Amino acid sequence: MTRKQLPIALTIAGSDSGGGAGIQADLKTFAALGVHGTSAITCITAQNPKRLLGIEACSPGIVRQQMEAVFEELPPGAAKTGMLYSEEIIKSVAGFFKSKRQTPLVVDPVMISTSGKRLLKPTAMRALQEKLLPLATLVTPNLDEANVLLGKAPDSIEDMRGAARELHKRFGCAWLMKGGHLKGAKEAADVFFDGKEELLLTSRFVKGVSTHGTGCTYSAAITAYLALGLELSEAVTMAKHYISESIAKSDRVANHFVLNTVWR
Repeated sequence: MTRKQLPIALTIAGSDSGGGAGIQADLKTFAALGVHGTSAITCITAQNPKRLLGIEACSPGIVRQQMEAVFEELPPGAAKTGMLYSEEIIKSVAGFFKSKRQTPLVVDPVMISTSGKRLLKPTAMRALQEKLLPLATLVTPNLDEANVLLGKAPDSIEDMRGAARELHKRFGCAWLMKGGHLKGAKEAADVFFDGKEELLLTSRFVKGVSTHGTGCTYSAAITAYLALGLELSEAVTMAKHYISESIAKSDRVANHFVLNTVWR
């Protein structure tokens, strides 16, 4: 019997005890898209869809060892970062990926939880911008994260286009500005810009559905499609469709909505 050879993806992120975001969301997404998921856990969080109770960071050393162990026997076709939390962990991840430039790296600059709690220490912001973002293939901020990076919040699609261009000029990588929370918007619009190509990606809002972990799932889908061999703009386009359908077909768990990552 001929066995299928699966592509591999790596997620470097925090664990979510509620199963909706973080490592758990990433690994579910990788599996749903036919990719073998590997992981390097940066933090243990005690959280549920409503609140964050606590964070316990892993040591930078064990974070690096996890990445080394994966690359040693399971070299990924693409990797992503999520919650990195501290300056020390960011430096550890960036130091590792300096020698892995051939591996596409998607950076989801996780800063604040859905419940409003800070997931990136203030002291870590400089390390994120100076050490990690210059190594990224793609960065995927939401509007709040774009506000932190730019010092101003995009409040229109034109602002998002300008922000993507400004951040590309500053860091040299591609950007996906996620406008799902854009005030007054009739659609969930995102802007992709890689220095040459610009895409406006839209999907309908799903009324009455509030989900946790959409950003993690979106960036994980992009990473999975890159591991499958798609070009960046195609991976982003496919991932937009995937996350939109995951929201539209979301399921109920207890009193909450959860993304349906296995709708395909």
